[in-house]
Amino acid sequence: MEQLSLKSYGWKCVLGAEVAYVLCIIGGLLPFRSTKGIELHHALFETLPGFTWLSVGSFLLGAVYMFVFAWIFAWYYVWMHNSSLIKK
Repeated sequence: MEQLSLKSYGWKCVLGAEVAYVLCIIGGLLPFRSTKGIELHHALFETLPGFTWLSVGSFLLGAVYMFVFAWIFAWYYVWMHNSSLIKK
C-alpha cells in the first residue's frame, strides 16, 4: 500500500463535501418533507455559527465551513493512513 498525498486527497474531500453541502441545501428547499422534517433540517444547518437559512452570505459561509472541515478531515485521515503503514 502506498502513502496518500494530502494535496490530492484533501481536494477530493473538498469536492465531496461541497457537493454534499449543495445537495443538502437543495434538499432543505424541497417541499416533499413533513413540516417537522424541514424544521429539523433547518435547525441542523443553523447550528453552524453565523448561518441563517436562505441567505447568500450564509450559503457562502457554509461553503467555507465545509472547505475547512474537509481539509481537517483529510489531514487527519492521511496522517492516520500514512502513519499506520508498515515500513520494511
